[in-house]
This record gives sequence, structure tokens and C-alpha cells, in this order.
Amino acid sequence: MAQWDALVDAALARLQSMNLLRATRPIALAPPPAPPETFDGPGPWDRAAVEIRLDDATLLQWLPGGGEADCQEEMAEKLILFSGNDYMGLSSHPAIRKAAVKAAQEYGMGPRGSALICGYTTYHKLVEESLAELKKKEDCLLCPTGFSANMAVMTALGSVSSLLSVGRKPAEVERIAVFSDALNHASIIDGIRLVERQQEVVAFVYRHCDMHHLDFLLSSCSTEKKVVVTDSLFSMDGDFAPLPELVELRRKYGFLLVIDDAHGTLVCGKNGGGAPELFGCENDIDISVGTLSKAAGCQGGFIVCSNRWKRLIQSRGRSFIFSTALPVPVVASVHAALHVSRKERWRRSVIWRHVQYFASLTKLKITSPIISVVVGSEEAALRAGRHMLRSGFHVTPIRPPTVPQNSCRLRITLSASHSSDDIKRLVDALSPWLPDKHAEQTCVMAAKL
Repeated sequence: MAQWDALVDAALARLQSMNLLRATRPIALAPPPAPPETFDGPGPWDRAAVEIRLDDATLLQWLPGGGEADCQEEMAEKLILFSGNDYMGLSSHPAIRKAAVKAAQEYGMGPRGSALICGYTTYHKLVEESLAELKKKEDCLLCPTGFSANMAVMTALGSVSSLLSVGRKPAEVERIAVFSDALNHASIIDGIRLVERQQEVVAFVYRHCDMHHLDFLLSSCSTEKKVVVTDSLFSMDGDFAPLPELVELRRKYGFLLVIDDAHGTLVCGKNGGGAPELFGCENDIDISVGTLSKAAGCQGGFIVCSNRWKRLIQSRGRSFIFSTALPVPVVASVHAALHVSRKERWRRSVIWRHVQYFASLTKLKITSPIISVVVGSEEAALRAGRHMLRSGFHVTPIRPPTVPQNSCRLRITLSASHSSDDIKRLVDALSPWLPDKHAEQTCVMAAKL
């Protein structure tokens, strides 16, 4: 990717000439204690990640028509949560709890300010180094959320055009052509729209996972600076982007390949390196965005990339520059979560066994812990959600604008904290919306590979 390296170097040189190149200066904190305790199997704390209760007001709202006493009697037991993103079940792990408590006792929330002012510490740096190692990348930049990480990448990317067209708006031929999957996350879409309005990029949307359509768009585009951006594992459909085919197209056209691995990180691959590790293409991904609020069970976002891209993003990524850095207790808990993920590999094995078990019970061709049962209209989805609630499961109906009209669904997510019995009872409750096991062609599942 020599072309892109040269472009980024030129943009960095321009920032340096304007004295606008920024760098983080970590505030020194005592290093974390010895590696936290890990376990060979699930403990009682794991159930806390998937057993919940709803307050009475929420129950009355979700189950209209019944009185408060009726709702309380009907929902006396805890609900099993099947709609969260805590795939590894780490949010309730003792090591994560202890790390957060210890850091809070020693530092409070830590220095409060943006990372470029005073919010960046040696704890943040340590987590960045761990994530870069996990993702097989040169460097990493911590962000407050995954949403802000995607926005930062897009605004920094667009800035390449404006920095290299000094004193004027870039001509259309000088702009960056960004090719985006039709079902990409809202944070990617919003970031592209922002830089498109600033006349820094030209955007193209290719049909979901349709490599023939993407190939056609790439071959028809005369702009030299091309970027393809995609989710790695799509949050509402549960299918993977065809990363091997994208890598082949990258070799053909020389575009920058950016992925959002929010739902793949820690879940996919032997080491939890995400979808690129699963598909054996880690070296072919240029920039990977992720989140720490899903499988890590904590909070935050990150960008793993080359050192030159990190320098550009932290100097031009507005959502990073103008956001307060993550609190130290949160960063300490992330550091513990990454350690637990490395040591407790059985959690990934449990997740994928659950995927296989769910598939065997339903005969659905699912390929990830995200399972979408499409039910149609909003009213149908709300009825299905109420049924699941009465059956003892928290499965939130997903409606527009998150999904298109008449494709409302029950989005189910599997976690290492679930038991096989949880899944069996869930499938029984889902039976009115599952296809005939003997007529798989009628499957309404959106998840496919």
C-alpha cells in the first residue's frame, strides 16, 4: 500500500508545517498489579451477565393491559438476557470487577480531559499496546466509544484530500472514493456523510456483501484514492463480510481496506483476534475499528492501524480530539478483560458450541452468535417481544430505523454465560416464529455466510 503510505506521509508533513501535528503525552500511573486470576470454567458470577429483572414501570409498559400486581406475579423470576452484546460474559467476571474497583480506589476516575490534554495515562497506553498485539498491527488509538472511533477514522480519512489541496476545496478528481456496504453500522454511515458534505470524499454504496457489484463500482471509478469500508460481522443480520474476496479485490485495485470488527473482536479466531484472524487475512486489513463494550464487557472503542495512520487520526479525528478520554477504572477493567480473554479461551469455545447447538435445534444455517428471526411488521415484532418476555426471556424487538420497514425482527445473541438449557428453552419459546424444520427453504433468517 505504498500509494496510501505516501499520501498519509504527505498529509502528516502538511500538518507538521502548520504546527498542527498532535501527540498524546501519558500521565504516569503505577503499573497494574500481577495478572488477575482466571478460571478453567464458568463460575456463579457468569449468571449475573445474563440474569436480569425489569422494574415494574417497564413491565407495565411492555405488557400493556395487565395491572401492576399481575405483572409482578407474572414476572416473579429473573429474565434470561438474550439481547445483549456481552458475548464472552466478561462484564461480571471477578477480575474485571476487582480491576475497576482497585483503580477507582487509587485514582478515582483519573484525570478528566481529552486524551490530547490530560486524559491519557500509562494505563491507556498499556491497553493500546495490548490491542495492537492482539490485532497484529503496529499501533492503536483508544477512543471513548466504537461510534467515535468510526467517526474519527472517517474524518481523518477525508482530511487527506483537504490537506493535499492547499487553500481550496479539493476538486472531485482529488477527493477520496469511499465504497461502503449497504448494511454498515450507523457510525460508518454518519462519518461518511459528514466528510461527503465537506466535499472531501465521494461515496458509493454497494449491495450487501455483493462483491460483483463492488467490483463493478471500483472498475467504473476513475478516482485514484479508493477506500472500501465494511463491518466484519454485521450486527443485525449475523453474517460475515466476505473478507477473502475483499482481500482479492484489494490486491486488484489497491484500495485501503477498513473494517469495523466490533462484533468479531475476542469472539472470532483462536486468540480472539476477530474476523481477520478467523479468515486468515490479518495482514491485509489496513485499519480495523473495534469496541470494548461488547465482548470485552467494558466500555470504549479503538482503532488499530499503522503508526502513521494513528498520528493522522489523533491529529484530525475530531470525535477523538474533542472527547474526554476513558476513565482510568474503565481502562483498568479493559486491561483485565484482555488478559482474561487470552487465558480463558474456553469461553470462545462455549460461544461457538452454543451456535452449533442453536443451529441443530432449529435447523437454521447460522454462522455467528448473532441470530435474527425476521417477523415482519412492527406490531408483529412487538407481539413476539411480549411473548418472549412472558416466557422468561429478554429479547428486544428491533424496528425501524434500525432495520427497514417490514423486516422487524427478534435479534438474539448468544453468550458464554448462557447454558445449553437456556438455549433449549429459548428455542421452544421461539417456535411460533421459526420455520418448518422440514422446509428449510422457507427460512426467514437473515444470518448467512
